[in-house]
Amino acid sequence: MWMTIISFLGGPVIKGLIDAYNAHLKAQSADAATAANLAGKEIAAQVSETNAIMQYRIAEIGHWYEPDKLMGYCVAAYFCKLLVWDKVMGLGTTDPLAGFAAVTSNLVVSFYFAKRGFENIARIIKR
Repeated sequence: MWMTIISFLGGPVIKGLIDAYNAHLKAQSADAATAANLAGKEIAAQVSETNAIMQYRIAEIGHWYEPDKLMGYCVAAYFCKLLVWDKVMGLGTTDPLAGFAAVTSNLVVSFYFAKRGFENIARIIKR
């Protein structure tokens, strides 16, 4: 009804403006629908990724022979021998680590004590 009245009063110019405005509104609603659809897919992908990570962690729990735990056992054995046997009980001497072994043991110890802090910093930076 309005289109008839406006086309009668204003002619093809007003009708063209109204058609352009209607097309603009349809495009905005289509963009909003596309954005909402993409946001839903992003959330679904994040949920799927989180579930996969949790399944991996659950599968990893309880295995004593994981590589990071094996390295931890070696470094713990060295420091136990160094601290308990050599220093506390005074029953021997242990040569200090040098070169690659020193770097590796420092990395393993820092991995065990600083891992969670690095994860938190990475999570903050990611946001």
